Amino acid sequence: MQSRKSLKPEQTVFSWHTSGLMAGVDEAGRGPLAGPVVAAAVILDEFNPIKGLADSKKLTALRREKLYDEIQAKALCCSIALATAEEIDSLNILQATMLAMKRAVEGLRLKPGKVLVDGNRLPKLAMVAEAIVKGDALVPAISAASILAKVYRDRWCGDYHLQYPQYGFAGHKGYGTAEHLAALRLHGACPQHRRSFAPVAGVLR
Repeated sequence: MQSRKSLKPEQTVFSWHTSGLMAGVDEAGRGPLAGPVVAAAVILDEFNPIKGLADSKKLTALRREKLYDEIQAKALCCSIALATAEEIDSLNILQATMLAMKRAVEGLRLKPGKVLVDGNRLPKLAMVAEAIVKGDALVPAISAASILAKVYRDRWCGDYHLQYPQYGFAGHKGYGTAEHLAALRLHGACPQHRRSFAPVAGVLR
């Protein structure tokens, strides 16, 4: 059974009940012009709480880095997965995001009884799942997943910057900033650019 539901911030009760562990799922990297889309799945330990979990976009980079390590240490289990730029181009960004989320859930060491996914779309999963709009601000496990996905992708951009410093990936993280677009026009596309995205496709014409 899968359902889509929009929750207001004050709502904390979900519309179904199942036994077993609960996993939160979120992604990072849908909007950039280059690199993979990254998804994470997290099952938190209710007896080992983590303070300060929030939507990763509302945290400083330093705070995200500290929470990343704490989540890895305290969660019952977590999994990070991705869909490559090539898969994004062949499937489209939405389907590639769903694929990365599915891989993240399937990569969990423990099987959850239910999965809460940030947003309004669900990947195809073998267990009960619910999509929650603004879930990264409402559900701690989704907040934790958003932090893991964001930090992992930012680190990926930093590593890739060492191979292609002319594009400035360490700074803009692959987004279509003026600096990035100027580099695309000057240098063309690199192997990690998403050819199906309009700004990149325009350079390749």
